[in-house]
Amino acid sequence: MKPHMTKNSVFDDLGFNEAETVNLKMRAALMRAIEEEIEKRHLTQVQASKLLGVTQPRISDLRRGKMHLFTIDMLINMLAKLGKPVHLVIDDRIAA
Repeated sequence: MKPHMTKNSVFDDLGFNEAETVNLKMRAALMRAIEEEIEKRHLTQVQASKLLGVTQPRISDLRRGKMHLFTIDMLINMLAKLGKPVHLVIDDRIAA
């Protein structure tokens, strides 16, 4: 069996174009931050849904990693409701 050399992330390895890869990485990071905060607060899915203003099945979707169901805007708004500010850094380095 030939060893697989990974690129930068699973999204790169799955063949998404650069723009899609960046978007997916950002959504994954935002979702992970929300999930970590929910766990840190020991919230049930029902409690989290009430706090975030969504339904319990939406929290289940988030916990199951269903990224295609969440926009970056929605995830940032959820983090704001959790009191977790989001900061954006744009990298201006030229790719070599």
